[in-house]
Amino acid sequence: MSSSPDNLSGRIGHRFHDRARLELALTHRSYGGANNERLEFLGDSIVNFVVGEALYERFPQAREGQLSRLRARLVKGETLAELGREFELGQYLRLGSGEMKSGGHRRDSILADAMEAIIGAIYLDSDMETVRRCVRHWYSQRLTALNLEDTQKDPKTRLQEFLQSRQIALPRYDVLDIEGEAHAQQFTVSCHVELLDEPTLGVGTSRRYAEQQAAERALALIEPGGR
Repeated sequence: MSSSPDNLSGRIGHRFHDRARLELALTHRSYGGANNERLEFLGDSIVNFVVGEALYERFPQAREGQLSRLRARLVKGETLAELGREFELGQYLRLGSGEMKSGGHRRDSILADAMEAIIGAIYLDSDMETVRRCVRHWYSQRLTALNLEDTQKDPKTRLQEFLQSRQIALPRYDVLDIEGEAHAQQFTVSCHVELLDEPTLGVGTSRRYAEQQAAERALALIEPGGR
């Protein structure tokens, strides 16, 4: 690891009583010896439960299928990897030399597995209420942005498909501003669409989240009934 895991503790919002648990959560099997696979198994179950519970509370009228699709979107590897990048997790991972040389610290699957392992480690280091509080905080913006109108496709995908179906140029996203420290950055992104006179803006804790927000606002303006 190139950075102390103590710094990561501050970023994720949990100070470990047993530092060894966090170190194990950051240890990929390529590193040799004990690794994070068992913690990953535990964390996978916990994140599914905590996110499912949050969705159940947020959408009291949602059907089981809708809740399942929303949960799948939030706990999939890509989303977990996004969380890992927001915490700059790659610099803390313990990887074997082969994985390190091949860019394993940037790979979605490795980042996602490590995030699940961290969740498992927090649970073992504390209790269910503590890990629930951490996971809900990490997902707070994503949970707030959800709605039941489209439980399968994200705003960027929907915007792209809307434009493609009408043979209109795809949107262009530009980063306008990045504020804050490395572990707590806020991105402002613009979305340029030919159908609109002015770009729409999105703000979020990651570039991807800001782009999704800008795309959502563009869709609200160009879809039938949106204006």
